[in-house]
Amino acid sequence: MPLYDNIKPTLRSHLEAIRRGDRVPVIVVGELTDEQFETIRELQGREGFSLLESKEILYLGKHNYNSRAKENYSIDDMILQIESALSADSIVSMKRGTTLENPHPRIDGYGNSVNDRAVLEMTSRKPKAELFSVMPKGDNIKPQAASEDNENTAA
Repeated sequence: MPLYDNIKPTLRSHLEAIRRGDRVPVIVVGELTDEQFETIRELQGREGFSLLESKEILYLGKHNYNSRAKENYSIDDMILQIESALSADSIVSMKRGTTLENPHPRIDGYGNSVNDRAVLEMTSRKPKAELFSVMPKGDNIKPQAASEDNENTAA
């Protein structure tokens, strides 16, 4: 699985720090599968881009947090989205940037069946992939605004 097994508590702390407005470092959250890595390199080669040299996936998280928080997603939701998008089954595409999309729909708890799509940034931290954002594709019903107390008690 591309997302490291023990990374969820670190992701939670990281996203909570972003919510507080703290500066956060870039962290390593997982690795691409061999097949995802080779597919990205093959597509980069066809397009004349520099080739990815590492399977590591880095994460800063500010853009991801701000985009999903604006849509009222909780930190728990964001972690589920990241975990799903970085599935070993996720399919690589370079149609609109480099993305990984889980082909298996996930029931999101808001009445939607979504396919989570990770957007990878390949340039600023080259030769590694940075998880720039995750989008739950098909989330026609957005979550209602929740208080921070409710978010902190969500499991």
